[in-house]
Amino acid sequence: MVSNEQRRRQLAREKYLRQQQRRETARHKSRQRNVVIAAVLAVVLAGGGAVAATGALSGNDKDKKDDAASSATPSASPTSKAPDPCAKEAKAVAGKKPKKLSWKKEPTVTIDKSASYTMKLETTCGDISMTMDAGKAPHTVNSFSFLAGKGYFDHTKCHRLVNQGIYVLQCGDPQGTGAGGPGYTLPDENLKDASIKGGKYPAGTVAMANQYNPQTKQGRNTGGSQFFLVYKKSDLPPDYTPFGTVDKAGMKVLEKIANAGAAPPDQTMNTAPNASVVINKATVGKS
Repeated sequence: MVSNEQRRRQLAREKYLRQQQRRETARHKSRQRNVVIAAVLAVVLAGGGAVAATGALSGNDKDKKDDAASSATPSASPTSKAPDPCAKEAKAVAGKKPKKLSWKKEPTVTIDKSASYTMKLETTCGDISMTMDAGKAPHTVNSFSFLAGKGYFDHTKCHRLVNQGIYVLQCGDPQGTGAGGPGYTLPDENLKDASIKGGKYPAGTVAMANQYNPQTKQGRNTGGSQFFLVYKKSDLPPDYTPFGTVDKAGMKVLEKIANAGAAPPDQTMNTAPNASVVINKATVGKS
């Protein structure tokens, strides 16, 4: 006959085993998520060959072939709708639409490769300025100078915020869906930069989105106009051209955006920031 004390010990042990199993399951899910984040970051986008490094796209016939990759792409954790810290400014500029621009080939490199350039994003959440290294990423910096000069980024929204596993705000798509691009692609550059050694992109890094898939080793040299701003150190393979660094004031703006959180994934698996982040104007010049 089992005594009360023996029964109590048995129940306690069973409870302990259940707790251990739940913890191991949680750790396993976490490891799976991190593998997905590291291995399946790119989704081929429709129109112009642009891609989203941390984005997912599905929902139209042109992109059904990418549904499998889209379903595996990491997304921000579902959250309730947080207050929008940029709503007032966003409302003031509502109705202004980005230009519909596209080019067949990459613009000729005309920038001074020995100089540093600054890109300023005047957004509804505040100004985000970044220095860009033309010597290390001449094609990328030249493209941003060209696109900004054409007003390509003006009135475009930053369409994706990732706040789990990696920590990035993604912008640069005039469609605001993760499906847009300039019509041409850019070569990968600066992938051996010392700042991203060890598979970590430091907070403040500005890098290009692309369609590279580390599992298949396909998709090199496919950057377009979409880029991401790292607001917290993120574990990412060194496959995304780092070309700029956000200044201190810009980091405060990014933190404000990140603190507002992200919406649950929509039908395209996109996780939009709760903050209404719209680039009113982008300008590039020598610093």
